[in-house]
Amino acid sequence: MMSSFVAAMALACITKTLPPAVSVQAPKATLRMEVADTPKKREIGLMYRRSLPAHTGMVFVFSTDSIVGFWMKNTLIPLDMVFIGSDGVVRAVYANVPSSTLQTPESKIARRSGEGKFVFELPPGEAAKDGLVPGALVAGVQKLSALH
Repeated sequence: MMSSFVAAMALACITKTLPPAVSVQAPKATLRMEVADTPKKREIGLMYRRSLPAHTGMVFVFSTDSIVGFWMKNTLIPLDMVFIGSDGVVRAVYANVPSSTLQTPESKIARRSGEGKFVFELPPGEAAKDGLVPGALVAGVQKLSALH
């Protein structure tokens, strides 16, 4: 009985710390995305996660279209990264960006950069399954501009 209570409390604590989520429409799927719209949320990103369900991920929101860089420090799962402009058009896709472990030397941690106002991080292979290729339109991402 006590272990169920402890598990429920732990789940409640984790749920309270998760970023808010929004739905956006990729060409072939609806995606449920956690929102990282502050410097602290963007810094933490998907660090320490051990899995991501299909059609979910995180959207990093920036104030303007610009060149932004990402690195996979303490990111325990490989990810697809999708750079999207303020117009909702996909600018670049990096598939299956390698994960890192807590012991990965700094010089070996994967880095990617591209131009965009929004960057999606998705499970590996998800971008292709959902039709996220350069030139594709993501509907609903523009509503995130109201956050900035």
